[in-house]
Amino acid sequence: MKPPPFEYHVPGSLEEALEILGSLGADALPLAGGQSLVPLMNLRLARPAHIVDINRIEGFNRIDIDEGRLSVGPLVRHSDMERSPEVRGSLPIVSQVVPFIGYPAIRHRGTVAGSLAHADPAAEWPCLALGLDAEITLSQTGSSRTVEADRFFKTMLTTVREPNELLTKVSFRTDFNSLGFYEFARRHGDFAIIAAMVAFQMDGDTITSCRVSLAGAADRPVRVREAEDAVTGRPLNPQTASRAGAAVVETVDPLEDIHGSADYRRELAGVAVERAIARAGEWS
Repeated sequence: MKPPPFEYHVPGSLEEALEILGSLGADALPLAGGQSLVPLMNLRLARPAHIVDINRIEGFNRIDIDEGRLSVGPLVRHSDMERSPEVRGSLPIVSQVVPFIGYPAIRHRGTVAGSLAHADPAAEWPCLALGLDAEITLSQTGSSRTVEADRFFKTMLTTVREPNELLTKVSFRTDFNSLGFYEFARRHGDFAIIAAMVAFQMDGDTITSCRVSLAGAADRPVRVREAEDAVTGRPLNPQTASRAGAAVVETVDPLEDIHGSADYRRELAGVAVERAIARAGEWS
């Protein structure tokens, strides 16, 4: 299949890219890895009149660690995150998660920022963005704003990004003591039926702060604060994992599709959270 006709732009700088996006508005879409946008265009689900290819912009592939946060530019690929020693040292959960993202060709081209901007509710990076308190920088000509992940995702394939804005940076917290991830999919590399990520801050054996996030459980990635409240102040052990799983089952209200009913997804979400906690606690 081939996409509808479009005009192709290749800016050489951030300023030029923002100027193009600002002048064309909703008629233009940025292209980084293209692993989400190009299939949508081929299926005629996206029909941009202009494509703005940002792959020539210098510095967009940077990975930086500063003041307890890991920041990545809009051209950092999934495979870059998997191979980076800085990422492995500061956010080891990334090594657990990236192998679940599609297949090698997708991981070598697709970008972290592109996955967040695409906002598929079953994708892994939006789930991690919520669990790791990500901050997402959106730039336009003359200004930029930073949006917390909790406010970035609106609904299926929709975010707060305006047509004249470009996602220029994502930063994740790195100060969690224990992290875990678990995913159920029909086949390895498919989008998740349900995926769960947990992040704990500990004082000795006691959980002082917790993040529980899910992919595939709603029309956007979700945090389950009831599960977080259920485990805060408790030790990190199998009994605590069971409490969190039960809280998830009582709280989430998943969508139904050909891959599973709401009840099936609800039970699966509880199991995924328990298993993610087991990985964080290293008893699985």
